[in-house]
Amino acid sequence: MVTSGRVARAETGYAAQMERAGLRFESRTAQREENRRTVASRGVLYADEPERVEKRLARLNADWSLARSIERTPSEPATTTGSTLPLGPAEFTADVLGLERLMGRNNLTGVAFLEGGHLAARSVGRVTVTGPGGSRHYGTAFMVSPSLLMTNNHVLSSQEEAGRALVEFNYQAALDGRPLAPASFALEPQRFFATDVDLDFSVVAVAEAGDQGERLADFHWLPLDGSQGKVIIGEFVNIIQHPDGEPKQLALRENQVVDLLDRFLHYYTDTARGSSGSPVCNDQWEVVALHHSAVPETDPEGRHLTVDGALWQPWMGEHKLAWKANEGVRISRVLQALSRLTLNGTAARLRDELFQPKGGAPLPGEGPPAAAAGAATGPGPVPSQGPDGMIPGAHGLLPGPDGQGPAAYGQVPGPGGPLPGLTAQPVSGAAVDVTVPLRITVGVVTPAPERPALDGTAASGAAERDLNAALLNLRLMEGRPYYDREADLAARDAYYAGIDVDSAGDALRDALTGLLEETHERRPSYSPARMLYPWVDLHPDRLLRSVYSGKTFTAEELIRADAAAEAARLGRMQAFMVRESTVGPDRFAAELDTLEASLPFNCEHVVPQSWFTKREPMRGDLHHLFACEPACNSFRSNIPYTDFPGFDEAVRDDCGMREREGFEPGHSKGAVARATLYFLLRYPGLIGDAEGEFPQDRLPVLLGWHESEPVSEYESHRNAAVAEIQGNRNPLIDHPEWSRKVDFSGVWR
Repeated sequence: MVTSGRVARAETGYAAQMERAGLRFESRTAQREENRRTVASRGVLYADEPERVEKRLARLNADWSLARSIERTPSEPATTTGSTLPLGPAEFTADVLGLERLMGRNNLTGVAFLEGGHLAARSVGRVTVTGPGGSRHYGTAFMVSPSLLMTNNHVLSSQEEAGRALVEFNYQAALDGRPLAPASFALEPQRFFATDVDLDFSVVAVAEAGDQGERLADFHWLPLDGSQGKVIIGEFVNIIQHPDGEPKQLALRENQVVDLLDRFLHYYTDTARGSSGSPVCNDQWEVVALHHSAVPETDPEGRHLTVDGALWQPWMGEHKLAWKANEGVRISRVLQALSRLTLNGTAARLRDELFQPKGGAPLPGEGPPAAAAGAATGPGPVPSQGPDGMIPGAHGLLPGPDGQGPAAYGQVPGPGGPLPGLTAQPVSGAAVDVTVPLRITVGVVTPAPERPALDGTAASGAAERDLNAALLNLRLMEGRPYYDREADLAARDAYYAGIDVDSAGDALRDALTGLLEETHERRPSYSPARMLYPWVDLHPDRLLRSVYSGKTFTAEELIRADAAAEAARLGRMQAFMVRESTVGPDRFAAELDTLEASLPFNCEHVVPQSWFTKREPMRGDLHHLFACEPACNSFRSNIPYTDFPGFDEAVRDDCGMREREGFEPGHSKGAVARATLYFLLRYPGLIGDAEGEFPQDRLPVLLGWHESEPVSEYESHRNAAVAEIQGNRNPLIDHPEWSRKVDFSGVWR
């Protein structure tokens, strides 16, 4: 046992981590309290950054329209399903339940939650480190690959210390309250050991067989994922732990996330503290953080206090500390650090296993895709990073892990080597391979990790999930009033309250541009089947109309058509990635463009995607998206709008008229003009007089269409629906008279 005469290094290390955690916590007091007020007054969807909330909803296979439907319903659950939504049992899915649970509208959960927790808990063990003189200290650890275990640096600080440690699984009580027989495994730091003092993690290899011949594989492992969307501010997390070396325990939905820092997250608890090295999991049992420190209660002089109010000393142990919050290291930052290690041989192979999806080999296009010194260790070059740190994908540009492109899973270190503070056990060998693990998710709006089969089964499954989500959105909107004019006028007046209505020219344009950008809080990715067809683009008869031809469709028709196109795209991209052994960025992008052209959605961007290189948020901005059958979409192509003085020379079609220099729609000229004018205000300088884009001399055409076709109830409904999802409005719909007051000349680049 540790005494005051011999303080273990682990305890002094924990004290140092605790000190730094306390400083970080105090520095964020104002932001944290604002987060708590927002969660209490508006709900969990509004406290975090809109982009993070969007990614969290997408990970739950939901979107903003479904979330708003839940918000509008009574909080008392129905007796048949438990849901607060007006759904029958056949429509009440785990996706809906998970979203209601996230939003605090329903405490019910499927039994799969317990089954998932049981499997997750099997991966968690107690680490015992024997020190000089027989002293011991304990920590929690969990398997993160078939061979590797993760805990804190202050639990295992060095290879030498890891060599004196073991991990025990099943150190817990059985159903009858009697203890299970623990399975003890030696650690093997000579095979792999990596540690980082600043991020307070250590990763070490574990022996394949236990002291009594137990198999390590029987205890499973928790896969790590560096992508965003696993947790947001206000959400509750779960901690599986061995507090103070005690039998395994679970803090179930007791820790509420109150702040997200660049490398850490803070969470409050009323009843349970964390334990060093524990996995912090969301309700889907995905690891969101590595628990590493309490935020201590202090006296007026800043000294740490015990639970009974005395002064705390490191020799007393973690369990005697009075705390006010917990701190975890974001798992995405741990993965970044590990990916930057320069390794070879066995150590490189073991590290790369950590980045593979659970279930086997990586997907086509997954890591390791590149090697140093020309030594190919993967399927080929990494697709180049696009604008805003995005990776080209079938929907245009897909975020890499943590929304930061390939760097989130690692970039090849420069001459300076690994990150400061990160050390690894060197392995001898003739060559040094630098691998960059990468997961390429092609065309799936919901980023839930899954290993697709080569026969396209997983592609069909992903498309089917999107289809079901879109159809659920459609059913949720069936009973809603189409357009509440009185409420919308009130919302309009509040929205423009800060605009000087007497201003004009550059001043009015700049004020509107600033307002549109500031209030564009939620920026949905391009997904017309889920975001456009079920509600936004419906006409008063609850049908969709092609924006150029006027042909009518039911929402379900276009939803199912787009789902079929999506499934076909995914299947073909899988086949392409398997067929091609090396894929450069240009070839990758060209294949995606070909697939989109050959399998189009029933959606038109009135400002063509090629003009802004398919980037978000422009691509998913609902204000300029309209239902449109592929024939009309293809007929217009990316030709700018124009007015034809006569009809003899123009090529005619149900969709309108076209010549090389311009396209005149057959229908909806006023609507497409107002949508284009919105785009010019929202994204000034993005498009211009470049060949094939929108020349400035066409502005009178748009203004003429705008004035000749007044705003309809359909457009007012669209505007209100988009504002509900994105947060911003179209000023030309709300105030048509402003079209001649705004100086649009400053929006061209």
